[in-house]
Order: sequence, then structure tokens, then C-alpha cells
Amino acid sequence: MTKIHDPQWENALTVVQDVHPPFIPEGADVMTVVIEYPPGSAGAPPHRHPSGPAFGYMLEGEMLFELEGQPPRVIREGEAFWEPGGDVIHYSDANNRDDVKIRFVVTMVCVPGRPMLELVEDDELTARKHLRVAARPATGKD
Repeated sequence: MTKIHDPQWENALTVVQDVHPPFIPEGADVMTVVIEYPPGSAGAPPHRHPSGPAFGYMLEGEMLFELEGQPPRVIREGEAFWEPGGDVIHYSDANNRDDVKIRFVVTMVCVPGRPMLELVEDDELTARKHLRVAARPATGKD
């Protein structure tokens, strides 16, 4: 006899994140990527996701995560995170440790013809400095 489905399939689901994003543009596509940084990596420079929100999940390691208007925080293996996209600056996705790599998966909303990631220039960082919560250095001990 062949099983048609697992009778316990409903118990296989674990919700790791449930959010209501501020907007999803009409005509958007979705892209999922895996990002891997070596030990001690500073990660990407300050940027934004102009097309829409991004949803992530830490596969390995610890990331120092900082969004405009929020204090820096450490995202650990098995934890989910998200950012609203649009005009919000993403300051840090650094490896919080200098002894292990990090790997995380991110699913981003993308509008055709717009970049999935846009770097933020120094003059804009200076102009928006008042919107940034005081940063703290990564210690690897968080």
C-alpha cells in the first residue's frame, strides 16, 4: 500500500515569522538568495531595498543586524528577520563573530526594472544621521 500523504503533515509546520509588510508593489517579482559571509566580515555597505520588503532566516552563525530607526541587534541561527524595504536604510548585516561564517536566506520583493539593492551614498547617510539609533560594536559575545 502506497501512502498518499503523511497523516501528521499539519504538525510539520513551524511558524518562524508572521509580519504585515507596509507595502508590496503591483507587478512585483520575488527573489530568494542565500548570503554567506566569512568570519568577521563587515557585510554589505549601507543600502536599501527600494522595490519592497525583504524576509530572512539565519541558517548559520550570528548577524549584527541594524535598520534605520532601530537599535542594532544580533540575529542568531534559527531566527527570522525582516525589513520593510522602500526608503529604510539597512546599515548592517555583518558577521557578529570572528570565528565562524554566517549563512542566511533572504526572500525579497523586486519590481522589474528596479535594483533589488541600492547603496546609500555618504552624503545621504550624513543627512539622515538623526534617524539612526546609536550603534554598538560587534563583540562576538552577544
